[in-house]
Amino acid sequence: MSRTAIVNARVFDGIEVVDATTVILEGARILSVGGAVPADADVVDAAGATLLPGLIDSHVHTSLEGLALALRFGVTTELEMQGMFTRNKRAAVTDDDRLADVRSAGFGITPPGGHPSELMGDDESDGDEAPWEGAEAEHADWSDLVMPYSSTPEEAVGFIAPLKAAGSDYIKFMIDDGTVEGAPGLPMLDDATIAAGVAETHRQGLLAVAHTLTVAATASAVAAGVDGLVHLFMDRPHTPQIIDDVAASGAFVVPCVVLNASMMGIPAVGFAADPRVRERLDDASIATLESSYDRYPQGRLDDVLASVRALRDAGVDLLVGTDVSFPLPTLGGMAHGASVHHELQLLVQAGLTPVEALRAATSTPARRFGLADRGRILEGVRADLLLVDGDPTRRISDTLNLRQVWRRGTALVEAETGSRR
Repeated sequence: MSRTAIVNARVFDGIEVVDATTVILEGARILSVGGAVPADADVVDAAGATLLPGLIDSHVHTSLEGLALALRFGVTTELEMQGMFTRNKRAAVTDDDRLADVRSAGFGITPPGGHPSELMGDDESDGDEAPWEGAEAEHADWSDLVMPYSSTPEEAVGFIAPLKAAGSDYIKFMIDDGTVEGAPGLPMLDDATIAAGVAETHRQGLLAVAHTLTVAATASAVAAGVDGLVHLFMDRPHTPQIIDDVAASGAFVVPCVVLNASMMGIPAVGFAADPRVRERLDDASIATLESSYDRYPQGRLDDVLASVRALRDAGVDLLVGTDVSFPLPTLGGMAHGASVHHELQLLVQAGLTPVEALRAATSTPARRFGLADRGRILEGVRADLLLVDGDPTRRISDTLNLRQVWRRGTALVEAETGSRR
């Protein structure tokens, strides 16, 4: 079995910088952190660089192309929050070390005609189309996928076991009246339906997460006992009450600040201009970064950043996520892989330390989603790793100084990590 020794590195193990400067890989796993270099190992001199666990994007809608692009930016796992890469449908991904790994909710529970139908440009939706955002329908394998339209507690409960059997790794509840998307009055899950669905999700041994873009939706999700909020509200500033309620519930939050900025009509033009970003993207992805959803221009990004800071101060687990989808201007502001680095920068802007932000992209999502084999640099875990020049534990933008990416101990070759333009 092949061995690789990464030497002379600064090692951030997912929690902190450790004393060891050598990490030995054997096959797909980490053999040791520290210790002597085996005589038969291929040696990678990491002088001047920092070794990180592979990054995790905790909110995506993806494709094979998206997974390949994510890996080029050191994102070794994507957590799909609506899509087709359920446990029964990702065989092509699991053993392909040119792609990021993936977990999926399958389809989220929503009422007929509820979110995300308003994003599909079909105002006459009767709930028969797939509950999926934008262009993703063109890329999907629809066979055997469960489409859980629910209007009552009984209907929501009845869909949990089929979703689990179809391979959903966790269950997502859409709690959205359309206010933020410029479509007020959408059908919405009521509190009794959410509570019954969440209780059944837990009875089935699965994690329950919720789409919540308003304070009211957040309050409903927390009251129902969800395990995580995969958005941060953006309709108004936080109050001490909502921060206290989220903290007391123990739920994690995936702020998706990059998405909120895009919803407010703020494109990622400055980020896209960074040559470290631009050289790894094609023209369609750059154009997408430079566009925006622009559905809630009255929103205030400063309020979102203040809410992130308040949640952090309250001890809430924050996870890096982007809500990235497909490279289309109507789904703008994000690109697979790249936007994880943008989100890290925004979390630091909100008040997290660089180390706290890095935890939010590595060990914290791994812990909260039960992915015990990744998110850390420890003996025995998957060798999903990212080597970057500089020190992102002090200067977060150094995560973009990509030198090498490994997925299950396999180094992504230079041609794959370089420019696609």
